[in-house]
Amino acid sequence: MGKTIYDIIQQRVLVLDGAMGTMIQKYHLKEEDFRGELLKAHSCELKGDNDILCLTQPELIKEIHRQYLEAGADIIETNTFNANAISQADYKLEHLVYQMNYEAARLAVELVRQYSTATKPRFVAGSIGPTNKTLSLSPDVNNPGYRDVSFKQMEEAYITQVEALLDGGVDMLLIETIFDTLNAKAALMACERVLRAKGKDIIITAGGQKRKFPIMVSGTISDASGRTLSGQTPEAFLISLSHAELLSIGFNCSMGASQLRPFIEEIASKAPFYISVYPNAGLPNQFGEYEQSPIEMAHDLEPLLIASKVNIIGGCCGTTPDHIRNLAEMVSRSQPHLPAPRPEALTLSGLDPLVQFPGSNFINIGERTNVSGSKKFARLIREDKFEEALQVARQQVENGAQILDINMDDALLDSESCMKKFLQHLMSDPEIARIPLMIDSSKWSVIEAGLQCTQGKCIVNSISLKEGEEIFLHHAQTILDYGAAVVVMAFDENGQADTFERRISICQRAYHLLTQQVGFHASDIIFDANVLAIATGMSEHNNYAVDFIRAVKWIKENLPGARTSGGISNLSFSFRGNDSVREAMHSVFLYHAIQAGLDMGIVNAGALPVYEEIPEPLLTLVEDVILNRRKDATNRLVMYASQHSEKAENEGLITHNWRNDSLEKRLEHALIKGINDFLEEDIKEALEIYPSALQIIEGPLMDGMNHIGELFGSGKMFLPQVIRAARVMKKAVDFLTPYLEKEKRANGIVQSPAGKILLATVKGDVHDIGKNIVKVVLSCNNYEVVDLGVMVPAKTILETAVEEKVDIIGLSGLITPSLEEMCLVAEEMEIRGITQPLLIGGATTSELHTALRIAPKRSFPVVYVKDASLAVNIANQLMNDSTQQKFWADIQLKYRNLREKYEATKNNSPIYLPLSQARDNRLKLDWDQQFIYQPAFIGIKYFRDYDLKEISSFIDWTFFFHAWRINGKYPYIFDDAVKGEEAKKLFADAKEMLQEIIQNKWLQANAAFFILPANSVGDSIEVYQPDGKAWKILHFLRNQEKKPFGIPNLCLSDFIAPKESQCTDYIGAFAVTAGLGIEDQLDKFEENHDDYSSIMLKILADRLAEAFAELLHKRIRTEFWAYAPDENLSIEDILKEKYQGIRPAPGYPACPDHSEKVTLFEMLDAEKQIGISLTTNYAMYPAASVCGYYFSHPQSQYFNVGKINVDQVQDYALRKQISIREVEKLLRTHLNDETSN
Repeated sequence: MGKTIYDIIQQRVLVLDGAMGTMIQKYHLKEEDFRGELLKAHSCELKGDNDILCLTQPELIKEIHRQYLEAGADIIETNTFNANAISQADYKLEHLVYQMNYEAARLAVELVRQYSTATKPRFVAGSIGPTNKTLSLSPDVNNPGYRDVSFKQMEEAYITQVEALLDGGVDMLLIETIFDTLNAKAALMACERVLRAKGKDIIITAGGQKRKFPIMVSGTISDASGRTLSGQTPEAFLISLSHAELLSIGFNCSMGASQLRPFIEEIASKAPFYISVYPNAGLPNQFGEYEQSPIEMAHDLEPLLIASKVNIIGGCCGTTPDHIRNLAEMVSRSQPHLPAPRPEALTLSGLDPLVQFPGSNFINIGERTNVSGSKKFARLIREDKFEEALQVARQQVENGAQILDINMDDALLDSESCMKKFLQHLMSDPEIARIPLMIDSSKWSVIEAGLQCTQGKCIVNSISLKEGEEIFLHHAQTILDYGAAVVVMAFDENGQADTFERRISICQRAYHLLTQQVGFHASDIIFDANVLAIATGMSEHNNYAVDFIRAVKWIKENLPGARTSGGISNLSFSFRGNDSVREAMHSVFLYHAIQAGLDMGIVNAGALPVYEEIPEPLLTLVEDVILNRRKDATNRLVMYASQHSEKAENEGLITHNWRNDSLEKRLEHALIKGINDFLEEDIKEALEIYPSALQIIEGPLMDGMNHIGELFGSGKMFLPQVIRAARVMKKAVDFLTPYLEKEKRANGIVQSPAGKILLATVKGDVHDIGKNIVKVVLSCNNYEVVDLGVMVPAKTILETAVEEKVDIIGLSGLITPSLEEMCLVAEEMEIRGITQPLLIGGATTSELHTALRIAPKRSFPVVYVKDASLAVNIANQLMNDSTQQKFWADIQLKYRNLREKYEATKNNSPIYLPLSQARDNRLKLDWDQQFIYQPAFIGIKYFRDYDLKEISSFIDWTFFFHAWRINGKYPYIFDDAVKGEEAKKLFADAKEMLQEIIQNKWLQANAAFFILPANSVGDSIEVYQPDGKAWKILHFLRNQEKKPFGIPNLCLSDFIAPKESQCTDYIGAFAVTAGLGIEDQLDKFEENHDDYSSIMLKILADRLAEAFAELLHKRIRTEFWAYAPDENLSIEDILKEKYQGIRPAPGYPACPDHSEKVTLFEMLDAEKQIGISLTTNYAMYPAASVCGYYFSHPQSQYFNVGKINVDQVQDYALRKQISIREVEKLLRTHLNDETSN
C-alpha cells in the first residue's frame, strides 16, 4: 500500500501548486478556443469559463499542471473551481458539470501518477469553489431576509461535483476560497453524503491507521478587520467547521502573504488540524495586477515556515510555476507544524467565538426570542415584522445574553418559514449575529430549517430518546454533520424523567450513544435534566428543583466533558403574572444550580435580580420552596405572592448604560451600533440644544459618520456594520426633514441676501415639485432665487444667469432625457466662459452620473445635490470664500475617485448576452394552451371632466407625504411621536385644499384609453384597428443581462401572442391627466407669494393623476376588458398591485424609451381629445399626467430592461427607422460600456 497524504504531511511541509487562472490568461484564448469542437454551436458565450477547458482544451490544462509538477508541487488542484451547477448556470452548461469534474480529475491524476516517486509521491486535490452565491448574506440591500439560493440547492450542486471528482480518482477534496462559512457547510455536507454512499469515507494509512478521507478547507479574509465577507473572525470560522475531521484548514486568496500571516498564526495555535496557506502574489496594483516576485513572496512566507506554523504552502492569484519553484526550494529547510490538541472546552460561534471551559462563568441564554416566551416577539412574528422582532433579540444581547434561544413553535405559525425568515434577517445585524444561536423546536423539520440558515456553530435544542434509539441516532448524526452542539432532554420511550434516578439513567444512556456510536465530542453534548414547575400544590412536584440540582452534579461528576443546561422559566410557571416572585425564584434556583455545576440556562438575562439583593422575606420564602425545606413552603410563598401581585408582564428590564452619556456620544453610539430605537428621542433633544436642524446633521451626526469611516478604514468595523450605520444616518436625516421645512417659515429674510441662485427645470421637462421645494428652503435661508420654471432651454438659462449676475445655477429634471440636457448646459457654460458653480438635482440624477457625464464637461464646480435639505449647506460652502476652494477640491477628488472606481469595476459588471441569445431565452409560452381574454369593449374611449371626488378615493397618501419629504406610511405616520403632529396638520391642509379643488373645479380630469387587437412581431407589437387592419407598431426593448438558469430575458412583447401563433391577442394603452386648469390657480398663489399652497396644489394634482390611473385600470380589468370581472380588492390592495395585469409606462424600467409616447399619443389623439401634449423631450404637459400600456396576461410582470448592447441599439434603430445616434441619445443611461464608448 502506498503512502497517503496523512503519512507524508507528518514528515515535511508540502507544496501546493499556484494559480490556474493566471496561467490560462497567458495563453490569450479566444471564444473559439473555449468552445472547441465540443461546444462549437453552444448558445452562450463561453470565454472566461476556465473550467470548460478540461473538455475543450485538455492538453492546455495538462501543460499547466505539468509546469507546476516540474516546479516541485506535491499537490496539484483540479481545474474545477467553478465546475458546479450554480456557477455554470451562467454559461448554460449545468448538464456538463459531472463531465467537467470527472475529466479534470482524470487528466490531473494521470499526470500525477507519471511524476510520483517513492520518495516524492504527488497528490491531486479536487478543487471545490464557493460558487457565485452566498447563503448568509442577502444580494438585495433593501431586503435583508432574501436569499437567491437555498442550502439544499447548494448542497445538491456540490454533490454532483464531489461525485465526479471522486470517480475521477482525486486523492483529497479541497473546499477553497470560502467567503461564507454556510456555503462551506453545504460543501462539507455534500462531501460526507457522497463519501458515505461510495464507502470511501475512511482510508487506511501506510501505518494501518483508519482516517477520514482527506478534506482540506481554506477560507478567505475579506478586509483589514480580519473577517470573512460574511463577518466571521478566524477563530469563529475555525470553530464553525471543526466538527469535520479535516486534513487541514487555512486561508488563501484576497491578500498577500504578509497580510495573511497573523490570521494563519492565530488558527495554527488553536486548530486540531494541519494548516495550509496559499496567498496571492501580494496585493493587486491599481490595475488589478499582481506584481510580487517569486523571491518577494517566498520572503514573506518564510516566517511561517521558520516558526513551524504551516504544513501546506502554495500560491493563489498571480502566482506562477516560478513562485512555486521558490517555495519548493524553501520548504526543504522547514519543519512541519504539529496540530494543537482538540480543546476540551465547549466552543461555539456566531460571527465571534464563544469558548466555555472549566471554570468559566455561567452562560446566559436569552429566552425572549421565543414565541412562547414573549408576547411582543410572538406578535411581531405573526405580523411578519421581522425587522422589528430583531429589537427583542438586540435587547437580549444588550442585557447580557451570550447565546440566543430562538423558538417559533406555535400552532398558528408556519414555524419552518418563520424560523428561516427570522434567522436570515438576524444575519444582517452583526450586533446580534456575533453571538451563537440556539435553534429551539419540538419539530425536527424546524430545527433543520434553522441549521440551514446558521453559518456559526450553534446549539440544537433539543433531541431525546422519546421516539427510540433509531430516530435519536439519525437526528444526532445530522446535527453533527451540520456542525452544531446538541441539547439532550431527559426523555425516553417511557416519557419525561421526573425523578433523580430517571434523569441520570437517561442522560447516561444518551451520552454513551452519542460518544460511542455517533462520534460526538463530549464537550458538544449538553444535558437538560428537565427544569419542571414547582409550588404547584401537588406534593409530588415539591422535590423537582432539588432533583434537578442533584442530577446536574451527578452529570458533571460521571459523564466527562458533558455540559448542562435548563429552561429556567419553567420552574416558576405557577406564579405567572407575578414577575417579581418569578424573577426571585429564577435567581435563587440559578444560584444553587450553578454551584452544583450548571453551565448555562435559558433565562431573561435582563430580569434577574442579584441573589444577595432579593429582599426578605421573599428570599427565604423562595429558598424554602426551591430546596423543599418546609412542608408549608408553597402556601407561604403563594400568600406572599397574592399580597404582592402585579398586573402586567414586564417584557424585560432593559439596561442601556450608554444612555447616560452626553447627547453627542449617544448619537455616535447609535450610529456605530446601528441602533435606531432611541433616535427620535435623541434628535428631539438635539433640536432643543442646537440652533437648527442643519447644524445637527453637520455636527454630531456627521462627526459620528466620520468616526465610522475611520473605524472601517482601520479594520475595526466591517461591512455589515457600516451598512447598518448608514441606515441609522438616513433615518436621522429623514426625521429632521420636516424641521428643516419649519425653519424656513420661522426665520424669514431680515438681511441682505446670502447669494443669488438661478433654478430651472431643463428643456423638455415639466416637473418642478422638487425644484420648488429647494427654492423655498433656499429662500428661507436668505438666498434670492431666480426661478425660471420648467422646460427652460440652455440658451435662456445661461443668458439669464449673466443678465441677473447670479452666484450659482441649479438644474432640475425628472425624466431621463433631462440628463442629456444637463450635459448640454454644462458644456455650453464652459464654451461661454461662465464660471459660476452648477448644481444638479432631480429624481433621475445621481452622483455617479454627475461625476461621469456632467462634471467633466467644465472646469468649474459641478455639484450633485441629493436632497433639498442639503442644498443650503452646499450653497453656503460655495458662497464662502474661505471654504469654496477646499469644498470644490474635495468634490473633485471624490468625483475622480468615483470615475476611477467605475472604470476599475467595469470588468465586474454583469455579463450581457448577444441579442440573439437573449431572445432565445425569452419567456416561452405555449400559446396553443394560453387563454386569451376577449375584451368586452374594443376601440378607443374618452372621458372628459371625470368626477374628481371618485378619483380622490384612489389617492395613495403615503406618496403625498413623501413628496413633502416626510417619510412614513399612511395612516401610521399620524402616530409618529415627532412627525405625527406635522403630518396631521399637512394632511388637514391637503384635505381642505382637495375639497376646494373638487367643489370649485380648480382642476379638470380627462382620460383616454384603447383596447385593440395585437400580435407580437419579435420585440415589437403590431396593433390592429377593430376591423383587423394593421395600424401601428409599438417598439420595446429586451433585457440582455445574463440570467440564472430558468430566468428569462424579458421583453413586454413576450406577454402578447406572436403573429405566427395565429392567435388574436389584445393590448391596451391609456393617458390620463388631472392637471388641466392648474395654471390659473397657481398664478393666484404666486401673486400672494404663497409658495406653500402652490406646492400643495401641484402635489395634489400629481396624486390625483396617479389615482385616476389606478381607477381607470380597475375599470379596464373589471368592465371594459373585463378579464377580472369578479375582482373585489380593497383600495389598499389595489395600491399594492395585487391585481392581475400590469400598466407599464414609457420611460420607466420595462420600456425606458420616452419617445414611444409619440406613437401612443397619436393613437389616442391625446392632445386634441383630452388636452395632454408632449414636449420636445417627451415630458407630458400638464405635468400631472400619466400614460402607459395595459397587459392582461396572468404572467405579465414589471421588470427592468437595464443596460443594452450595441447589437440591440442597431436593431432598435432599424425597427424604429431612426439613426443609431438618435437611439443612443434616447437611451443614454441604458447603454452598457461597450456601446457608450
